[in-house]
Amino acid sequence: MLIFSKSRLLLIVIFASIFIAGCMNKPAPEEEMYEVLEKVVAEEKGFEEQQEPLVNLEKKEKELYDKIIALGMKEFAEITKLSDEALSIVEQRKTHMKKEQKSIQASKKEFENLSAIIDEIEEEELHEKSSDLYKIMMDRYAIHDVLYKDYSKALEYDKELYTMFKNEDLSLEQLEEQISKINDMYEKILDSNKQFNEKTKEYNVAKLAFYKEAGLEIKTEE
Repeated sequence: MLIFSKSRLLLIVIFASIFIAGCMNKPAPEEEMYEVLEKVVAEEKGFEEQQEPLVNLEKKEKELYDKIIALGMKEFAEITKLSDEALSIVEQRKTHMKKEQKSIQASKKEFENLSAIIDEIEEEELHEKSSDLYKIMMDRYAIHDVLYKDYSKALEYDKELYTMFKNEDLSLEQLEEQISKINDMYEKILDSNKQFNEKTKEYNVAKLAFYKEAGLEIKTEE
């Protein structure tokens, strides 16, 4: 009588599974989609990691801005010092935003692999759900492109503002004009950010609907 240890039996089972899989046709399209979608999640880790630092930097910059506005021009040396600190924060925000965009672009590149896979799905309902999923995510990427472009422009306006604060001859009219430009840009950014968040929620719902239709059992985070 032969006695196998559990570890040895496991190795045999794994080997047999690999051997059988190698003899079978390639995975079903929905299984390939699942693999791609999980890679997309991984690619956006970099995006997620930028959110907290960006929010913290924006708060710090707002505090510096409020201090500058509260000071009179007689305290020009202090205004210059605070403006330099704010300019440094603007550069840090730019760095984090570039990392965010790089992560989103990597996610998009991975996600676009789904186009050919979706074409292979024959089941009508599953094909429709996967197509909807693809459109929603591509819309999300397009919104982020606009968001990134506007945020980058806003950073340039911020940089101009803090440079202006270091000019003793700055007029109230020049200041008001610059602040108006900045406020208009951030209104656009807030709107795009809202659209992006809504599209992200829509995508997550569509993804779960696709998984359910495809019969893929997954665990969701609470």
